[in-house]
Amino acid sequence: MNPQEVAALRTDLLAFSKHMFQARKGSEFIENWHHRTLCEALERVVIGKSKRLIINIPPRYSKTELAVVNFIAWCMGNFPDSEFIHASYSQRLAANNTWNARALMEHEAYAEIFGKPALRKDSNAKDEYRTESGGVVYATGAGGTITGYGAGKLREDFGGAIIIDDPHKASEATSDTMRQNVIDWFGTTMESRLNSPYTPIIVIMQRLHEEDLAGWLLAGGNGEKWDHIDIPVLDEEDNPLWEFKHDRQKLADMEKANPYVFAGQYMQRPAPKGGGVFKDSWWQYYNVGEEPEMSYRTIYADTAMKTKEHNDYSVFQLWGESGGKVYLLDMLRGKWEAHDLVRIAREFFNRHKAGSGYLRSMRVEDKASGTGLIQTLKSEGVPIQGIPRDKDKYTRALDVVPQIATGNVFLPKQAPWLNDLLSEATQFPNAKHDDTLDPLMDAVAEMLISVPNGGLFLPARLRK
Repeated sequence: MNPQEVAALRTDLLAFSKHMFQARKGSEFIENWHHRTLCEALERVVIGKSKRLIINIPPRYSKTELAVVNFIAWCMGNFPDSEFIHASYSQRLAANNTWNARALMEHEAYAEIFGKPALRKDSNAKDEYRTESGGVVYATGAGGTITGYGAGKLREDFGGAIIIDDPHKASEATSDTMRQNVIDWFGTTMESRLNSPYTPIIVIMQRLHEEDLAGWLLAGGNGEKWDHIDIPVLDEEDNPLWEFKHDRQKLADMEKANPYVFAGQYMQRPAPKGGGVFKDSWWQYYNVGEEPEMSYRTIYADTAMKTKEHNDYSVFQLWGESGGKVYLLDMLRGKWEAHDLVRIAREFFNRHKAGSGYLRSMRVEDKASGTGLIQTLKSEGVPIQGIPRDKDKYTRALDVVPQIATGNVFLPKQAPWLNDLLSEATQFPNAKHDDTLDPLMDAVAEMLISVPNGGLFLPARLRK
């Protein structure tokens, strides 16, 4: 390369990234406008025009490749004494990112631009390596401790940064506790690792919740003003961000399959946690007496202990599966004392032994009154099983939303209790009661997402 070409690669992050992509993978980097936007925002960090930067962008749109791997390698070429701390929700993932940056630095094409990097021989760990010039790249997981490491040099010119890429694990972001843990970690651990007031902090992430780390920072959570690059997957005119990645039809399918994931992770507009989780238009209906032949049926129950007005209801629901769709066939909702609860459960089970599709079992949330019910009915020979809880109700709701949104859940038009169920669903999670939704979510989760094994109640003619 001639000196002009080398100078261009040293000063243009996107040009550098495209050049290294071609050298490493032997194919052309497919460029889109958002790549330039992202790289220019990062270049502003290097020249001191931006000290606090948040980039919200959909997953798999080159954010880690550009903003972590290539950015670190490019900066270490220009400023070999830079001190970086890189974090992600997983320490293993963060270490893999920094190791990929090192592998890029050791590529022969990189040496043509910056010369062979002077990496210290005594620092070869995936989560930490150093240069002979006093530079360091250190990786950690969100929530992890950082002792003895800092980011940036004590100078006004660029000397490294804190780079946080996806601090929240998507499956944990709806948990208030897990989400707050990340925010607390940022305030108590990461901010204390700044070697200088000039050290930049870069947060790159898809939005997962209104109160995730990006939302908290943009709302003034740490008292600083943040530059914000917001890149949704569809623009205001409904045009795809990068048609090479996802065309409009594919994005429409993704939105239909899981509108809440799409709103947050892809549109960077996380759905509010307060009503509107279940849309009325998603429910499908059937006429009682005209439902299809069921392949099997299961009873799901959520039980309460007390009977006073302010206490929750106990609910029994009979669900059937047919052709990859589920049908709510019957429901009983009331407030019963413990001794009546056993009788009601027994009668509900016996009433539905016969019917379209064999009755597999009764599934009950294993807590308080439910535990006693399980023990009593099991001693009587009823195929009853407990349902353990490892997720909060809101997270379980989001898990089943795609099945409901795509029209796989049917309710009976003429049922006298239908309005109660729909009222709770419409107002969830702000309704006074939401007891009908627990067994509904259990039914959808188990019958459409992960069908349970065992606990079958088979007709005599089918028993071995």
